[in-house]
Amino acid sequence: MYQTYQLSHADAMKMIAAVRAELERQGKGAAVAVADAHGELIAFLRTDGCKLPSINIAIHKAFTAARERRESKAVGQSSREEGFPMTNFGDLRYTAWGGGVPVVYQGQVVGAIGVSGLPEDEDVALARLGAEALNG
Repeated sequence: MYQTYQLSHADAMKMIAAVRAELERQGKGAAVAVADAHGELIAFLRTDGCKLPSINIAIHKAFTAARERRESKAVGQSSREEGFPMTNFGDLRYTAWGGGVPVVYQGQVVGAIGVSGLPEDEDVALARLGAEALNG
């Protein structure tokens, strides 16, 4: 037997609120998704000005980071370097783009957050901000 932790909807909303506040401060739009440890959606926000394709991309980034227990950008880099196509993961929700970040609580990956709609580096920074909000 072992103990596991699960993200609550309140945890997910805390992370989304941190990203939303930063997006509003910067006057930018994006999609923000929080997934559980299995990669399934818990909470989602699409802010004003967010492009429609970013909706599914944010969800897929969170899915990828949760399932693989590492940032979606690192999953994509490994895929390219090893010649292992993303389609080989067996689920079309896997994505190679940065912006999906695992959420770690007491050493366990309990979920992930995905951000999409801005340049990749900004998506990554916002996702990290959201993940840190849980423990901050």
